[in-house]
Formats: sequence, C-alpha cells, structure tokens
Amino acid sequence: MTEAPAPRAPRLLVLRALGLGDLLAGVPALRALRRAHPDHELVLAAPGELAPAAAATGAVDRLLPAAAPGRAVPRTLDWTGPPPDVAVDLHGNGPPSHRLLLRLRPRRLLAFAHPGTPGIDGPPWYAEEHERDRWCRLLTWYGIDADPADLLLPRPPGPSPAPGAVVLHPGAGAPSRRWPVERYAAVAEALRGRGLRVVVTGGADEGDLVARLAKLAGLPDTDVFAGGLPYGKLSALVAGARAVVSGDTGIAHLAVAHAAPSVTLFGPVPPRRWGPPAHPRHRALWHPGPDGDPHGREPDPALLTITAGEVLDALEALAAPDAPDAPRPPGGLAAPPV
Repeated sequence: MTEAPAPRAPRLLVLRALGLGDLLAGVPALRALRRAHPDHELVLAAPGELAPAAAATGAVDRLLPAAAPGRAVPRTLDWTGPPPDVAVDLHGNGPPSHRLLLRLRPRRLLAFAHPGTPGIDGPPWYAEEHERDRWCRLLTWYGIDADPADLLLPRPPGPSPAPGAVVLHPGAGAPSRRWPVERYAAVAEALRGRGLRVVVTGGADEGDLVARLAKLAGLPDTDVFAGGLPYGKLSALVAGARAVVSGDTGIAHLAVAHAAPSVTLFGPVPPRRWGPPAHPRHRALWHPGPDGDPHGREPDPALLTITAGEVLDALEALAAPDAPDAPRPPGGLAAPPV
C-alpha cells in the first residue's frame, strides 16, 4: 500500500525585492514573522544574490529570486503550488506590490493601506518613518510583536581578509549618495599616516571608482577589494573591521548588523529615515537641509558639505573613552578639511 505524501507546511511569503541594505533593515520584521509563524515555511522574494544574507538572519527558510530594475516591483513571482497561507508586503506601500501579491490569492495579506487597493485594511503609511520602525509598526498593527532593535547578525564563520582594518566603501546605488572619491582618499592618507591599515571595497560595477581611490591614496593591491566581494568574505571583513566608512548604502547596514564601529555619510536622505541606531559605536554625519533625490545623478549638495576632517573627527569619537566597543587608534585621527 502506497503511503500518502506528508502534508505540506503552510507557507508565508514576504516580498522585499530590494538591495542588501533593505534586507538588513527588514531583519527585525522578518524575525517577528518567524516567531509568529514557527510552523510555516518562510519564503522571501528578493534578489537571488541575497540568499546568503537572508540565510544569516535565521528567519528565512527559502529565497524566491525576484528583482526589477530601479527598485521597482517585479512584474511576476515564480510561485508554484497552492497560494500562500500568508503574504506580507515589505516592499513598499502599494498598490503595484499589493496587486502582485493579490494575484497569488493568499489567504491573508499584511500590507499598508493605500487608496488604490481599498480592499486592504492596513495601517497608514508615514513617509518620514525610519525604515526599521515602519515594518515593525506594520506587523504590530496586525497583532505581531516586533522589536526594531532585533537586527544583529551572528558573527561570520570565516576569517576576515583584513582584520582590524578601516574599511572605506566609496560606492552607492546612485551618484547622489556618493561622497567625492578625493575626500575618501584624504581620509585614507590621514589614517595610514597614523599607522592604520585602510582597505577599500566596491561593488561589481564599481571597479573604476575603487581603482581611482586606491591610486589617489597609494593603497597596495592587497588592500583593494574590487569587483564585489562574495557575501561571506564581505561580512567577515565588516565584522572584523576597526571601523567602516561609507555613504548610506548596504555596507553601512552590514556594519550595524555586525556591531562594527561605523561612520555613515548622509545627504539626500536624512539619518532619521535610514540611519544607524543610537549607539556610541555609530556616527551619522549629516548637515540638515531639504531632502534630496536618493536616486539622483549628481552628488547631493548636503552630502558635499561633509568634509574629510569631519569624518576623521567622527572616527576619533568612535575611539574615545565613551565608546568602549571601539579600540582607540594611536596618535589621533584629526586632519585638515578637504
């Protein structure tokens, strides 16, 4: 007699088809969903290259590859089998993301309210809300306890390729969030003058940017990680860093996730929406002004007001006695503005 197949576990689908920083900002919400639905298979619809990061959260059972150019909503999802028991829109406030999930006919959809999809009875969307808080509030509205501070990742198993180095990451998803490479070079020269190791990282399409910074700062090839490090090595590099300096991009969120000291430069979008949590090991540099375009083609004017001297002062503050998580560099870090 043939045995009947085991019943399939109910499935929970989460849509967040965005970048690394977006995934890490959504970790508290993902973990809340995991706790609330321990018997479900939690499927995350996100870019395929984020599978290692998704696994590191401890909340995701399977990644469903999904992406679209320019942070848009994917046209379709390669979903098979019965409809999701629960679908959760962590991608945006709709209606395109709502409609994408509704086409799968989930038994229950958790999402923010939008006049374009009046059948969804969710909470209101607040544009100025911090990203981590936003998704936790969404789940809380539906009766799911969520803690925005539940964002740390376990330490990577592999060794850092540059333990104790200061990591500079000049790239970002858009030119408006890229601080001038000449200023990164000035920071690198000042730090190396104090006897610190400085390494530079960049994404798969940022080879020219990384090469220019390395040349200006006189960095040896051993301290240049161009072409996009695999997630495991990048994660280990950040977790073992003396400090991470970057714009508002994925590596800044990775530093927060690994409790690595960080200095993050903000311009078009203020830190109240994407910045690190309040902690002595993190410094967010921003000169208040009108919000800019986070996807603009030119460096944001507010970002350009940040000087190399300010970055070095912020690194010095990380090493001060009131920031016990970060070792104090020898001889100080100050340098004239650039």
